Amino acid sequence: MSKVKNSFVRFSIALALVLINIYLLSKVSFIFQPLVTMITVITVPMMLSVFFYYLLRPLVNYMERKKLNRTVSILLIYLIFGILIVLFIVGLWPSLRQQLINLVENAPNLLNSLSVQLKSLEQNGVIATLFPDNSTPFSQITEYINKGFNFVTDYVSGLISLLSSFAIILFTFPIILFYMLKQGEKFGRILASIAPKRFQQDSREVVLEIDQALSGFIVGRVLVNLALGVLMYIGFLIIGLPYALLLTVIAVIMNFVPFIGAIVSSIPIVIMGLVVSPSVAIWSLIIILVAQQIQDNLVAPYVFGKKLDIHPLTTIILVLGAGDLGGIIAILIIIPFYMILKILLVRIYNLFFKEKWQNA
Repeated sequence: MSKVKNSFVRFSIALALVLINIYLLSKVSFIFQPLVTMITVITVPMMLSVFFYYLLRPLVNYMERKKLNRTVSILLIYLIFGILIVLFIVGLWPSLRQQLINLVENAPNLLNSLSVQLKSLEQNGVIATLFPDNSTPFSQITEYINKGFNFVTDYVSGLISLLSSFAIILFTFPIILFYMLKQGEKFGRILASIAPKRFQQDSREVVLEIDQALSGFIVGRVLVNLALGVLMYIGFLIIGLPYALLLTVIAVIMNFVPFIGAIVSSIPIVIMGLVVSPSVAIWSLIIILVAQQIQDNLVAPYVFGKKLDIHPLTTIILVLGAGDLGGIIAILIIIPFYMILKILLVRIYNLFFKEKWQNA
């Protein structure tokens, strides 16, 4: 019992020292401002590089096993991606661009149609029973949507400046990705070699486990979201939802944001359905729910298996906390960060605490 008590005291002292150091560093944070600025600049290119690294690494490894030089394999993949981007610009982008322009230009008409639908619902006897005393929220909803459309319209011109800053990312991340694909396997060995000799084997196992977890999560998330997009797009075409392609692309992109993305992307879809008629809005919501149920209960378990062992409540807490602390970037990386932290803590527990606590 005394051993456990001594271990707890040492742990408490170490934790207190860490917290004191963090507090002291916060008082001289201006010293680290250049470092923070540099990290901010490279965060997005690094995230994109890691994302595409795990997507493309299996293909590069396969081509290398077929006796093709690794550098040549990467350059060949870059060439294929360049061709796909050109095909996207020529084939798919004009349709998306036209739908986006039409959406902005038709915003006043869409708002008028939405107001008509909301007023008809407001006069509906069933709705009146749900909201007595003339307290129906539809007027406020129309006002909020109007503000949203005005916001989008006003800031469409700001896309040029956004693209100019995004050009820096597009220039830097392919270079980072190239070196990651070429020498990525060495990074893990270098990290493992930093540990003391008696922990070398454990370090290699941890690095491998983290690598497999990130690979399974990223590749699985892409496959699951693509499946969701196909299901939703087919459903939207069947019910005749306007701007089906644009709304599906937005939904697929937003679903990379855990928990929140699925909710946020559903709002404009249901609103667009309501512009047509209440029945289209209901059917669009049904399609979203059915597609997400197929994704969660059929596609995701098959793709992820037991690799993504995170409780939904844990995901919600992590996403909400990350959004409050660090915005959209923190939301995107919080689940992989949690997976890495969990692997490290479990290994540390098994190495240093498990035997002592079980024998106490």
